[in-house]
Amino acid sequence: MKKRSIIVLDRNITVTKDDYISLTDMLKAKDGEFFISDWLRNRNTVEFLGIWESVNNPNFNYGEFAIIRSNAGLNSYKISVKEWVQKTGAIGITAKTGRYGGTFAHPDIALEFGMWISPAFKVYLIKEFKRLKEEESNKLQLQWNIQRTLAKVNYHIHTDAIKENLIPKQLSKKEINIIYANEADLLNVALFGKTAKQWRDENPNTKGNIRDYASLEQLVVLSNLESINSLLVRQNIEQPKRLEELNKIAIAQMKSLLHNNNLNKLKKQ
Repeated sequence: MKKRSIIVLDRNITVTKDDYISLTDMLKAKDGEFFISDWLRNRNTVEFLGIWESVNNPNFNYGEFAIIRSNAGLNSYKISVKEWVQKTGAIGITAKTGRYGGTFAHPDIALEFGMWISPAFKVYLIKEFKRLKEEESNKLQLQWNIQRTLAKVNYHIHTDAIKENLIPKQLSKKEINIIYANEADLLNVALFGKTAKQWRDENPNTKGNIRDYASLEQLVVLSNLESINSLLVRQNIEQPKRLEELNKIAIAQMKSLLHNNNLNKLKKQ
């Protein structure tokens, strides 16, 4: 279960990938002895959870819920999160065991629980959770903008005239006739003019590999070459011929990309 976190009044609060918030972490901010089971046995809490489940959970067990509601608030009555889930089939709260376990709740429910910690805690919890979602939304928007720009770049490749000198090295017949058993190296030679091993031999003190130091233009072309090579393989075209064709394509596309305004804008962001 992938998790993120937010800071609320100096407390680190875990948030799962599906936005469930850790009640266990929140509880650490409560003054005095207080347990989640204390909150869960309260009649107002049970009423709230029942309404939430009835709206969001088509498999909610209303019969068991009625029994729990009738006992809620009695001094002798207690119920754990695990029992609540098992008896009612609730989905708003979940209890996980293990090193990264704890009790997690849907944001609607976690915010309600936050009020039991303190009014201030609830206010800051709302603020920080909102900030987290806004940051993630902005990141998704940026990724979408990048994908849209790259789509324009790829379209431009097919329409732009060749204006520059050759960018990748144009391979000789001798180089083309060399068999590169590794298909990844076939692409490296077509675009960079050398294999991954040749690059490492030339850069013994450099971390990473040849592709880690590629420009944005080269990465765009490399992605295209991978798709084109797959098509050529399915057509049973031998490696030397594929290498020759891929090298020609890499040259043409790199020249096109150098004068592409959309890509230049992307690089400035």
